[in-house]
Amino acid sequence: MNPTLIVLTGAASGIGKQLLYTFLERKVPLILVDLDACNLENLVQGQESVFWVDGDVALQRTWERVLDTAENSGFPISHLINCAGVIRPGFVDCYALEDIDFHLNCNAKGSILGTTVVGRAMKKQGFGHILNISSLAGLAPVSGLSLYVASKFAVRGFSLSVAAELKRYGVSVSVICPDLVNTPMLDLQLGYPEEAKLTFSGPKRVLEPKEVVQIILQIMERPRMLVCIPESRGLLAKIVGAWPWIGELFRKSLEKKGEKAIQSWFK
Repeated sequence: MNPTLIVLTGAASGIGKQLLYTFLERKVPLILVDLDACNLENLVQGQESVFWVDGDVALQRTWERVLDTAENSGFPISHLINCAGVIRPGFVDCYALEDIDFHLNCNAKGSILGTTVVGRAMKKQGFGHILNISSLAGLAPVSGLSLYVASKFAVRGFSLSVAAELKRYGVSVSVICPDLVNTPMLDLQLGYPEEAKLTFSGPKRVLEPKEVVQIILQIMERPRMLVCIPESRGLLAKIVGAWPWIGELFRKSLEKKGEKAIQSWFK
């Protein structure tokens, strides 16, 4: 499907920002949704057919403004890419109660609301593709990141469920589960070495946003329901998600590996 208008959330940072640069190079019409409107305005200043909505993805009115902006643009929405995401590591006996809303509102509710509102519009027009960014943490439990995991499990489960519902109307839904990516969210986790040990227990080389973007572009050309990046780590996450006791067998060794990896970042 050739893009006509792409709605992109979380465009001011990380994977979303790399997607923004890619789409700007290709001169694809865009609606950018982010709380960081000033940063977005600086990024897209002077670009034609680029619109932005300054708002919280967890609020219905933000998505109503997205539809209004699309209608005023004259382009039908061909793609929605939900990249907006937050993380704040913490163990269940320590994190603040407001951290529950912090994760679930942005990561889960934002993707669910966007998929619902834009998905209904795509159903009416008879085409479209929604891509929701989950995580390998949406496949397997990760202690120290329980709230983040909960939100990403929700994104994956919801996306796979509605994929079957919308397929009959010509609308594809994909959920993408990357491993650790070199973004500000990685930098934030380095400040929580105890909670984030398992996050850094994978390969020494973390993914770069450009790598993830290249796979997203491939999925836009040939939609798939569930994509893990890389597939090998995705398989391990699926196994541990299905049989959590297997992960417990390797917990200590994985935590030690993660500790060493975190220490190496500061050398």
